[in-house]
Amino acid sequence: MDIKKADLIVVGGGILGTFHALHALKKGLKVLQIEKDNFPVGSTVRNFGQVVPSGMADRWFNFGVKGLEIYQDIQSKTDIGIRNNGSIYIASDNDEVQIIHELSKHYKTKGYDHEIWTKEMILKKYPDLRPEYIKEAIFFPQELSAEPEFMIKKIHEYLAVQYPNYSLLYDTAIIGCEENENAVVLHSSRNEKFIADQVVICNGYEFKILFKELFDDSGLQISKLQMMKTKPLSNIKLPGNILTGLTIRRYESFEENCPSFNSIELPEHYHELKANGIHILFKQGIDGSIIVGDSHEYSKGNRIDELGFSINSHINRLMIQEANRILPLSEDLITSSWAGFYSQHANQILEIDLTEKIHIRTGIGGKGMTASAGYALESINKIL
Repeated sequence: MDIKKADLIVVGGGILGTFHALHALKKGLKVLQIEKDNFPVGSTVRNFGQVVPSGMADRWFNFGVKGLEIYQDIQSKTDIGIRNNGSIYIASDNDEVQIIHELSKHYKTKGYDHEIWTKEMILKKYPDLRPEYIKEAIFFPQELSAEPEFMIKKIHEYLAVQYPNYSLLYDTAIIGCEENENAVVLHSSRNEKFIADQVVICNGYEFKILFKELFDDSGLQISKLQMMKTKPLSNIKLPGNILTGLTIRRYESFEENCPSFNSIELPEHYHELKANGIHILFKQGIDGSIIVGDSHEYSKGNRIDELGFSINSHINRLMIQEANRILPLSEDLITSSWAGFYSQHANQILEIDLTEKIHIRTGIGGKGMTASAGYALESINKIL
């Protein structure tokens, strides 16, 4: 197809932009997706790859549930690395046990499949976990795991094969966006011009390149997360998404739906961890390596430089120490560590319809892997 003219242009090759492209293609539109790098390198690939609607509240839970359906549909047609091994939240003390039972009561009203597991059930499935950490758990069998970098590339390949009206340009930086009487005109750093009836901008905090004043006033916040990966560990088996006590004390589903959430006390050994935004997650990759994390530091969107790009070794040590309370892990097993930078917003996402033809959709934060597929369907329906 002529990639210089499209019904819809999506700026940004990450998960949020890609699902906007998918839902527009399903409506029969001619779609061009443009990514500034040689392949996506931002928040879409710098995360755990956990698809966990159980951690979401309100409409984001619904988007996550829809996302499970969308991911499974694509996986049934081509291998994008989606695995259905479920999610488990492990309670380590009596307060956390109370909260998971309150969440269970909530999800019973939603008809969202789950089970309360005893310590014995947990250790039968996960014998490598430390028994002294475990009280009970809540398990969601329908939830999914992914390999983020592999998955986004495979979805792009799937769209290219499945939809003749889809084109994708990597290594193309859009530096200008303007509307004339009939269409939107985009300009690249190579002086290329692209024309579309509608444009959706889903490029995280990079939208400051196009609309700097709007970006400065947008209320976007940047979260810096540190994560680590072990060498492949063939002696340990951790199927699914493993979430732990600090996650129970952090995720919005527990905060919004559990009456006791705001009244339970924070144990002394959690104080420094919570101050650094640490909660411990594990996800084992196909090769046997385990991703461990994460932490959270924050800045205003236009002050991201203040977060720096270095890895804070003290935060990593705190995470390893807490992870070792749950699963036997030592620092010598860690082979890599990195930081992810997510844009997020107090309204859960930044939605700006600059004109009837130019739409900004960004700042989905840590919900992106779970909720983007479902959210983008609603977003495209509104835009079109």
